[in-house]
Amino acid sequence: MTEGYAGDRSPADTYAALKNEPGAVLVDVRTVPEWQFVGVPDLAPVSKEPLFVEWQAYPEMKINEGFAAAVAAKGVSQDQPVYLLCRSGVRSKAAAKALTAAGFQACYNILEGFEGNADGDGHRGNVGGWKHAGLPWRQQ
Repeated sequence: MTEGYAGDRSPADTYAALKNEPGAVLVDVRTVPEWQFVGVPDLAPVSKEPLFVEWQAYPEMKINEGFAAAVAAKGVSQDQPVYLLCRSGVRSKAAAKALTAAGFQACYNILEGFEGNADGDGHRGNVGGWKHAGLPWRQQ
């Protein structure tokens, strides 16, 4: 266990796990506007759908105190591997710790998140993350 959760995984390793582990789920913890305007992982190629539960509610960015219950309400059991995704890997790490504290056994933070860190010009999506790794994604 790493710092209160199962550990970190790269976007590529996460995609492979989602493809090869029948019970593995991806929970996108970003905000509704991020899902709507930035895009979301497309898991159709691995016959799955990401789950969407905000870790922090937009626009106040207040932590969702009901986060673990909301994940469970989506049908996720405490013994399933849970891969958590945010923009850059910060919120998803906090969410992984919270789920682990709530009794979920295998919670992983996805390194670099969906967009990765900002490049020298302040733009995301060019340095790391799900999109930069060339993994499937779509805009709603």
